Amino acid sequence: MCQVTQRPHPSRSSMTSLIDADLVAFRSAATCEAESEIIAHLRCDDMMRKILNTTETVSYKAYLSGANNFRKTICPDYKANRKDLVRPKWLESCREFLVSEWGAIVTDGIEADDELGINQTEDTIICSIDKDLKQIPGRHFNFVKEEFFFVTPLQGMQQFFMQTLIGDTSDNIFGVRGLGPKKSAKIIEPLTDYKEMYNVCRDLYSDPDRFSLNCKLLWILREYNEVWTPDMIFGESNANHNPSDNNNMSNSDVE
Repeated sequence: MCQVTQRPHPSRSSMTSLIDADLVAFRSAATCEAESEIIAHLRCDDMMRKILNTTETVSYKAYLSGANNFRKTICPDYKANRKDLVRPKWLESCREFLVSEWGAIVTDGIEADDELGINQTEDTIICSIDKDLKQIPGRHFNFVKEEFFFVTPLQGMQQFFMQTLIGDTSDNIFGVRGLGPKKSAKIIEPLTDYKEMYNVCRDLYSDPDRFSLNCKLLWILREYNEVWTPDMIFGESNANHNPSDNNNMSNSDVE
């Protein structure tokens, strides 16, 4: 896996936390199967407050994935393997609690991850434990491990292309047979040119159409109404993601 760049903990009082409320709701509900609904809500509340306290942020935006998802439109099999999974008893109640008490925003047509990617700026920090979000450059906070890290543009693109090789079986996305995280990292981490990453990954697929579809499914949006195409990376200059420029988005991190 690509190694993210560890940064000193800066003062973040003026920053905005972008919170993956899907995970807050699920983790809170999953630990309360034998508890009351009130306890599940208290777990949600405690987790949200802990995120804000640890990141030292006052401003936040929390996102929950809605029923509609463009990925299911372009690929009906996307997450089809989850349809028979038993959801935690208080999951829907926890989602409603986050909307009513914390102002969580329910997405329409895209996932919560996409909203986090779209809203990430130099003044925000993504709060999640989802590995997919490591393709988004900028500040991150893993609120389970309580770890802060920074992702450079190069690391983010490496993470994306590694994911195309690995796939994501939890979402019913299958990559290249025989390529797991370690082998994929050995292939991608030496590469610094985005177009080369694309060509290497495409050539490892036996079906270029499936590779293109997987790119569209795995790409976390940076803009609304965005659809992944190779043109997104072919227009990038090597000067923008040379390893020597790994600090090009992090000067304000060190205070």
